[in-house]
Amino acid sequence: MSWWRTLLNLPPKGEHWADQRRTKQSRPKKAGKGRPQNTAPEWWAHPDGPVSPTPRQAQGVAAQYSAPPPDAGGVMAPPRRPQQPPAHRSTTAPGQPAQQGPRPPERLRQRSPHGAHAAPMPLQAPLEPNQTPWSTEPESSFSTWARRFFRGLVVAVLLLAAISGVRSWIRPDNTPSTVVTGQSGYPANEARAIATRFAVSYLNWDEDNPDARPQQLSVDLAAGLDARGGWNGRGKQTANAAYAGEVTVDPGGVAAVVDVRVQVRPFTRSGRNWVGGQYSWRRVSVPVARTASRVVVSGAPTFMPDDRAALPDNMPEAAAPDDDLTAATLKDAEAFFSAYAESDTKVAAVTAPGVTIRSLGGTVKLDQLKDWQVYTGNDDERKATAAVTWDGTGDTTLDQTYTLTLRRTVAVNGAQRWQVAAVG
Repeated sequence: MSWWRTLLNLPPKGEHWADQRRTKQSRPKKAGKGRPQNTAPEWWAHPDGPVSPTPRQAQGVAAQYSAPPPDAGGVMAPPRRPQQPPAHRSTTAPGQPAQQGPRPPERLRQRSPHGAHAAPMPLQAPLEPNQTPWSTEPESSFSTWARRFFRGLVVAVLLLAAISGVRSWIRPDNTPSTVVTGQSGYPANEARAIATRFAVSYLNWDEDNPDARPQQLSVDLAAGLDARGGWNGRGKQTANAAYAGEVTVDPGGVAAVVDVRVQVRPFTRSGRNWVGGQYSWRRVSVPVARTASRVVVSGAPTFMPDDRAALPDNMPEAAAPDDDLTAATLKDAEAFFSAYAESDTKVAAVTAPGVTIRSLGGTVKLDQLKDWQVYTGNDDERKATAAVTWDGTGDTTLDQTYTLTLRRTVAVNGAQRWQVAAVG
């Protein structure tokens, strides 16, 4: 039998699955519970005559025939004699005595597994004494290996379910993981600070002190770049204030551009003196780059236009005015802004409970509350706007507009009052 037939658990060459099933069915059954074991000698051990029963079998037969017949009201049939084996065929002519001897082998009439018209099977030699008519084959090693493999696979799946948890299989966590991009991981605040300081130094120059500007630029400029920044060394200009805006990061996550607005004042020479001109705003785009230690400026800034633009069409509309609540809270609003200008202690006395609002510390005083408006909303919180005129130093006054949040509070005696909960 070839190795690949053994591996695939196939029958030997020339046989079929039906032959193996027929061989298994012809095997003697094992003695089980409630089944008497046959201890008589087998028929192939006595080919010349009938098999004599053993003493134990003889006792069983005698007990069977000696038992009284059942009372069935009929006549008992005589006992059957043991059936004798058929006599051997005689090979002599009629009228002559038969010759006794071993029966020659003859072909068994059985249905061929290959069809009715298939060639007959070759004659098999007669069995020797004490020779079994079949041969046993061990179980295929492939079947044993496959059974053990699937058992191990089931055990592995059960262990995996115990470790990872069945709940994670039934209801997995679908929360999207946080994706870190170059925009989110870039040090935007540091880039704004560096770009703002460099923009102020870049727009400051004085021909009477030409070395001051390159020293200031070299603090934030990357090493190896020109510290003069394109200035020809003539004229005078000062930069007073600067504000950084949007930081646009390159897809690589290293370079970026910072939008900065700077207030400048030019000067013109009049004799030996400099005469200052009008203040104006310049918008510059400052290129920066992230290094292993800090953010540096990677080149000279460029001027950008700063044109006026109209409001978008999807601006949120203001709520409807509440004239009754506006008139009822007018005195409280005047008291709040008067305290807001003086000290933190006075502000704490007129604000909502649990709220802390810092005052202006006496830098200005309330001149008048020019306009006060409360808008509709829910019963516990409202929005309001206030136009305030502040008194400054001397005869200076300044108008400002504030947005406030009012919160309804209820006293112990049941009195209701609207107080400021937030400014801005």
